[in-house]
Amino acid sequence: MTVQLTTLPNGLRIVTDPMNSVETVALGVWVDAGTRHETADVNGISHLLEHMAFKGTARRSAQAIAEEMDNVGGQLNAYTSRDHTAYFAKVLKEDVGVATDIVADILLHSTMDAEELSREQHVVVQEINQAIDTPDDIIFDHVQAAAFPDQPLGWPVLGEEKIVCSITPENLKSHMARYYAPDATVISASGAIQHDDFVRLVEAAFGELAPRERPEAVLGAYTGGDFREERDIEQAHIVLGFAGLSHNDPDFYNLSALSTLLGEGLSSRLFQEIREKRGLAYSVFSSTQSFADTGLFTIYAGTGPEDVPKLVPVLCDEIKRVGDTVTNEEVQRARAQLKAGLLMSLESPSSRCGQRARQLMVHGRTMTVAEIIAKVEEVDRAGIARAASRVLTGTPTVAALGDLRHLEESQRIRARLQ
Repeated sequence: MTVQLTTLPNGLRIVTDPMNSVETVALGVWVDAGTRHETADVNGISHLLEHMAFKGTARRSAQAIAEEMDNVGGQLNAYTSRDHTAYFAKVLKEDVGVATDIVADILLHSTMDAEELSREQHVVVQEINQAIDTPDDIIFDHVQAAAFPDQPLGWPVLGEEKIVCSITPENLKSHMARYYAPDATVISASGAIQHDDFVRLVEAAFGELAPRERPEAVLGAYTGGDFREERDIEQAHIVLGFAGLSHNDPDFYNLSALSTLLGEGLSSRLFQEIREKRGLAYSVFSSTQSFADTGLFTIYAGTGPEDVPKLVPVLCDEIKRVGDTVTNEEVQRARAQLKAGLLMSLESPSSRCGQRARQLMVHGRTMTVAEIIAKVEEVDRAGIARAASRVLTGTPTVAALGDLRHLEESQRIRARLQ
């Protein structure tokens, strides 16, 4: 069974990835509309729109939507990122029609009722405040904002309370009309699914979606910066950020391997050196996120304030030396971790459904497992060293939150990385 793709006349793409060993289907709609497609006066609207899609349509109340999915034992959810928004469901194979109809209904016929909006704005404000109260969560919003200042890619996905509470039903409808275009939308399904049957369901449910022009997203421009917030809490949360690489960059997989061996997993350099050997942090890790045009590479550590003066020099030393000291053993281990993560994800219809949708949005096509594994196998010491040189030698961003009395100035931290 193979991945199949159909593009409707209006530009809507439908992709299926069948799995003959399961009895369920994961399906969803991915729209190329996220935080980076917003304007400053409505920052957070993409996320609020995701919430409001579940709050009633011309045919169903919010309670009816929930009950109809629960009646078939299904799951319905959504998420918003800086690049896109996704609405997805998982059901038994005989209930694909129900799920498809509900997802189409919440996207095409949501009423955006003013009273529902007022209640949901209050819910989102609670979500914002919960993030603010979680230092090791909100610190990543701060490093994003410092790395990409005064531009949509640096704005928080959740938005800010004042702005979120000012958004009107008309704002929501206008934003959806501008950005939810069929040629910027992928409908994906995986599991016990037949492609032609699913295409017919989607055609019937989404046939009214008309083509339209939409504004282009603002390109991201990494500049680097500094953010510090003193808080009366037990730990100092520190993130170092660097300009990363886009999804389509030739060194994408080399950078993924670099992050893996540097700070992902129990055998990674940062975990072994900082936690296991020195006991300087409970949590330390690296991560890389890619966008269509740029990226952000981050290294996080949370530690007690008295350990900050010892932690930062070690952290900087590990960053500086990694590109020139990668061993063949580390390369093999990073490859194995990347391949295992890919292959394990293929056991889940939900993961496969999301992967196929994102591949179409990022690359304009789906990628075979063999193709991805071949790219991972091409990773070598020279490629990792090149990725490290391109990323880790650039201007760093420093973001810190908590008890920062012992954290040295950003200029000193940057000098350590030279």
